[in-house]
Amino acid sequence: MKVNLQKLQIAMANQAFSSKELSEKCGVSQVTITRITKGVQAARPQTIGKIAKALNVPVTEIIETE
Repeated sequence: MKVNLQKLQIAMANQAFSSKELSEKCGVSQVTITRITKGVQAARPQTIGKIAKALNVPVTEIIETE
């Protein structure tokens, strides 16, 4: 799945989360979170689910829908 980087950054800003804080909250390594937020790495569906849950948003809010 492809993450919409702008929407992800907005959701992180709404929660005032840094990459490190999001990593701790969702249980995904900080390296993975950083790679996803920079667009270097695609995220697995399970990882996107964890991120969305930590940010209190639906998955559809942070992924590319085409």
